[in-house]
Amino acid sequence: MKNKFTILGCGSSLGSPWITNYRGDLKKNPKNIRTRCCAHIQYKDLSILIDTSPDIKNQFLNNKIRSLDAIIYTHEHADQTSGIFEMRPFFWKNKNKIPVYGSKRTVTALIKKYTFCFFPKHGYVPIMKANVINKSFKIKKKNHILSFKAFDVIHGLIKATGFRFEKVAYISDCNRIPRKSFKNLYNLEYLVIDCLRKNKHPSHFNYDQALELIKIVKPKKAILTNLHTDLDYDYLKKKLPSNILPAYDGLSFNF
Repeated sequence: MKNKFTILGCGSSLGSPWITNYRGDLKKNPKNIRTRCCAHIQYKDLSILIDTSPDIKNQFLNNKIRSLDAIIYTHEHADQTSGIFEMRPFFWKNKNKIPVYGSKRTVTALIKKYTFCFFPKHGYVPIMKANVINKSFKIKKKNHILSFKAFDVIHGLIKATGFRFEKVAYISDCNRIPRKSFKNLYNLEYLVIDCLRKNKHPSHFNYDQALELIKIVKPKKAILTNLHTDLDYDYLKKKLPSNILPAYDGLSFNF
């Protein structure tokens, strides 16, 4: 089995189109139908999810993902976490609590908001086990181990987490990367990076900022994610250099 990374969702917090059918500048292209940000890692027999978006059930079904061994979280915002209860069938299937990994801040917020997932409450059996991560951690299954480096990124008023594994890095939500975190972004095959919109935003990279970061760290390929309604897929495809791709739901690559 090839190791594969899949963008399950690449939309901003409301996805696109919005519930009102607002599309902004997006043309009628299936690649402009964007669910909320999250991603999947298939490493040998290990199935690892990054974030549980509100759209997670259909994201799993559309990508034919049938197993889950662990979840890692970038931060506690609703568009990254509110699909958490959809994970119950994997608890039943695995007959074990699902390991969840995140920063101390993120794990604390998850337990406070979704207490019933971690501790007995209201008659629910807890389905998850929380793990606070440090700068590096490993996820194991039988003889297979995938090592991660976790690093801080600034996302408006909070610290979110970026992840590096093998030669891939994933940063879905940030408006600034601290100097000490840059060491995780060099010598990459793939960088998946936040690129919300054309204009500046207080908690996300805009188009120019994302491209400036890519210019500095020089990954072989970069993928822009967390895309808002002013960033049409075909517009980006024509505008970007060949080594930078606009994300779309279901985009995958081997690593």
